[in-house]
Amino acid sequence: MMDVRQYLCRIGCTSPMAITLETLQQVHRCHLLTVPFESLSIHCGENIRLELPHIFEKIVVQRRGGFCYENNSLFGWLLSELGFEVKLLSAQVRNAYTGVYGPPQDHLILLVNQEGQRWLCDVGFGAGFRTPLSLETNLPQSQENGVFRIHWRGETLILETIEREKQLPQGGGKEQAIKAEESKGVREIMTDKGQKGWKALYKFTLEACCLEDFKEMFIYHQTSPSSLFYCKALCSLHLPSGRITYIGHRLITTHLLGEGTQTQTVVELSNTEISAILKEKFGIELLYPLVPKDVDIVPPSIIY
Repeated sequence: MMDVRQYLCRIGCTSPMAITLETLQQVHRCHLLTVPFESLSIHCGENIRLELPHIFEKIVVQRRGGFCYENNSLFGWLLSELGFEVKLLSAQVRNAYTGVYGPPQDHLILLVNQEGQRWLCDVGFGAGFRTPLSLETNLPQSQENGVFRIHWRGETLILETIEREKQLPQGGGKEQAIKAEESKGVREIMTDKGQKGWKALYKFTLEACCLEDFKEMFIYHQTSPSSLFYCKALCSLHLPSGRITYIGHRLITTHLLGEGTQTQTVVELSNTEISAILKEKFGIELLYPLVPKDVDIVPPSIIY
């Protein structure tokens, strides 16, 4: 049985909770800090169903994570049960590897209307915002992990973030530090080089959807060579100090330094280390062997 108090306990919140913007911000942030964004089920032979009781069992009872359809549909259920006015929306993600947008229903996001103000919620997008973004402004909205903005293009809204250029640190002590880290399995340490410009993350409209509308794309992302989730075994979790991400044979740790700057460390993993990392860093114990897949994504034949 799906239980609100059990869900709130899973994400470290207490009940009862008032229907306020502060509550919306709190549960959004708490979900991101406790529930991983992950595609591991696809790569260990687990059955995934786009049904809320099944998703509740996986995320709340088994303490797993999921991809957008799982995380956001369940989070939308929680918000509705708490008394918020919630709509499911369809978004198309701009793929970071191919540079093109995915098909309609590529991504599930949430619109919350709170006291006449519209807020975008998304707890199923790895490097996304931590607290809801206002749709009432096109100005930049700064958060601890980045700067975001939403602007209109006709009937379409586009979510953007400031992209920051990365480079390997060079010179003297930094190079020596890198060599010392490489001896412990660290392949590279990336540092923030500065602001590069605005980058689109995804586009969407305000047309309401129901969960069944996403069934075709739910299967697509488990089977298509043009899908990130099919091509890469991944698991990512926000941390107070940054974010930690497992992909294939890599563990990537992003450290926030303030004012939008960050460093990134990449550690190479052996097959025997992966299960221990998933348990230690993400609290995940898989029932079936994981295939640590990390192959190139094939650009889709249709450009949207």
